[in-house]
Amino acid sequence: MHPTHRISYGRTRRRRSHHALRPTATVVCPNCGSNKLPHRACGACGYVRPGLKLRTSDEG
Repeated sequence: MHPTHRISYGRTRRRRSHHALRPTATVVCPNCGSNKLPHRACGACGYVRPGLKLRTSDEG
């Protein structure tokens, strides 16, 4: 590699500073108390919000 194409360590590390993994945010389901992803249906009980009914594939 030619010296004109060389990227310094500092420039490389500044570019990679945004590549760190962040912890997954979870909230407690108000229906069953298990952890779930925010704005998603609960994996344990299927709760989304009051009054909302989700159709499953086995329902007609």
